[in-house]
Amino acid sequence: MRKRTDAVTGTYAVKGTAAQLKRIAMGVAVCLATPLILVSCGGGGGGGSSSEPNFNVEPLGTQSLSIPEVNDIVARAVQASISRGVQSTIAVTDRVGNVLAVYRMTNSSPSVIITSGLSGANGRGLDGFTPVPSELAAIAKAITGAYLSSTGNAFSTRTASQIVQEFFQPGETGQPSGPLYGVQFSQLPCSDLNVWLSQNATIGPKRSPLGLSADPGGFPIYQEGRVVGGIGVIASTDAGTQGVYGLDRDILTNEVDLEEEIAFAALPEAFRAPAQIRANRITANGQTFQFSNTTPAVAGAAALAGNGNFVAVTGYKTAAGVIAGTSYGTSQSGYVPTTAPAFNGLNTFTLITNPADNTSVRFPPTAGANLTQAEVQNILVEGMKTANRARAQIRNPLGSPAEVTVSVVDLDGDILGLVRSSDAPIFGTDVSVQKARSALSFSSAEALTDFTAIDAGNHAAFANAMDTFFTGQASSLNGSKAFSARAIGNVHRPYFPDGEVGTPTGPLSSPISQWSPFNVGFQLNIVTNKVLGTLTATTRAANQFSPPAALTCVDDVNIPAGRQGRFANGMQIFPGGFPIYKGDTLVGAIGVSGDGVDQDDMIGYLGVINGATAVGSTMRPFPSTLLTANELSNSGEFLKYVQCPQTPFNNSSEQNVCPAP
Repeated sequence: MRKRTDAVTGTYAVKGTAAQLKRIAMGVAVCLATPLILVSCGGGGGGGSSSEPNFNVEPLGTQSLSIPEVNDIVARAVQASISRGVQSTIAVTDRVGNVLAVYRMTNSSPSVIITSGLSGANGRGLDGFTPVPSELAAIAKAITGAYLSSTGNAFSTRTASQIVQEFFQPGETGQPSGPLYGVQFSQLPCSDLNVWLSQNATIGPKRSPLGLSADPGGFPIYQEGRVVGGIGVIASTDAGTQGVYGLDRDILTNEVDLEEEIAFAALPEAFRAPAQIRANRITANGQTFQFSNTTPAVAGAAALAGNGNFVAVTGYKTAAGVIAGTSYGTSQSGYVPTTAPAFNGLNTFTLITNPADNTSVRFPPTAGANLTQAEVQNILVEGMKTANRARAQIRNPLGSPAEVTVSVVDLDGDILGLVRSSDAPIFGTDVSVQKARSALSFSSAEALTDFTAIDAGNHAAFANAMDTFFTGQASSLNGSKAFSARAIGNVHRPYFPDGEVGTPTGPLSSPISQWSPFNVGFQLNIVTNKVLGTLTATTRAANQFSPPAALTCVDDVNIPAGRQGRFANGMQIFPGGFPIYKGDTLVGAIGVSGDGVDQDDMIGYLGVINGATAVGSTMRPFPSTLLTANELSNSGEFLKYVQCPQTPFNNSSEQNVCPAP
């Protein structure tokens, strides 16, 4: 049984005078001009009282989880498990995905089954797959809590469950799919963007064993308003009971989830997400998110000796025991402020390859086959300028600028440049590249050839269905049409149009009778073999260090080497990716991921247009004379290429900012 609670509490560490802090404690809006935080003196967001202050904590600091703090969190999770009569596997990570501890209680189930509970999906895709080691499921939950959160939003795995299903809200028919439908298949263990355990020591972002998790029981961990990590729990009643890795199919039942209770009870108040930024205070499409169905008291700390053991996890943690977390924004984390002069004043971060060398930038702006270094650099610069003006969707306080990752890829899928806002959610690093590569792949002349080559059977059926879905229209997968990530998503939903029950299944989706969040269709099917192949310790041991350069997320033996990079971290099917053209020549693609899907669209679209203007280039996020996907229709229903927010900029009434392709 699960039970819903409507209010959750948290703590915030702030600096100010005694009088200011007393007024904050009383709920009075105060503006603090300190280096630590900025307080918005406007009205509260997400249904909060207009007198309640909203905080936007600066993303940089020295906060990180120490070994004693990790030990304490695990000990509290153990005690919370004991008091509920269950045995648990508990994982703790830092913000960039380093696994700090995995603790397996005595007699806890060694494995879980992946299941949505939908009988038609059982045995298809990942649905029904077993055994999956429990520690991998717990790590995926912890990483999800850390990766989806920022100083402006705190999302849990319950939030993730809400945003990846066929309807938003889950259980409410006739609604569009979740706003991040498909995001669960990011951060994959085959990703070339995310790194393995011992690849470059502590730097992130690290890979997740199962992508992002939608199974309640994973939360972000905060210190002084900043994300420092995540916790994930898998629980079972005894060793003979297999754990379940699933999701919440009906949020209206409000049932209590034991794993969620244990994970939340493990976090002392100072480590819980601030109430002002929890998912239940943030809206999308007029709907609120969920953070937790339970607000248990903080558990006491049990003795760790005698109740279980810390364990090593091949590919994710080299030895048993506990390690300290890294501070986000330091060279050890792999995320550092950008030093290139072109990005001065834009509040940007970049990735590095060596924790001992801040100048070892992984993806500096670089020329491609048909894009100059200046063109790539200015796309990134103009994208960040647009983000800094844009009003974020999933961030408090209201009116905060959007924080995103922007990436540009070449024709072969190689990353030509990547830059991000300082506090953009970590998950967007990998997702931005997925979006760019997806738009590139679908817009290319080789699309149908490559999709068929991945698997001449199952995947070819999806590709051919896509090619014939638009009856009487020219072939859609031969380079004659430009596809954005949004347009790809339009045809990768179990209903077309999205959410309209009784309408045809999108050609890239599993039919609704077989569909589940673990069996979505084309996006998952092209990576299933590589994902399942990493769930065994033998395979992980062989690939735990730097994987071969040619390794991609698909079985690519029939794809020419020059195009394998297009599939190197999987594909993504929600908005924020566009092909880049010069005239009608495809030259690359852009991907954006962060604080709202419409914002992602706008930042990517205008980043290319404004970047072209800045250097006098002919670049555009659409071709000159070829068709774009919004000119394709089925039964009179057209795809959508780009959708930008109305009145999107702070301190501006400007509307209709994205010119039609």
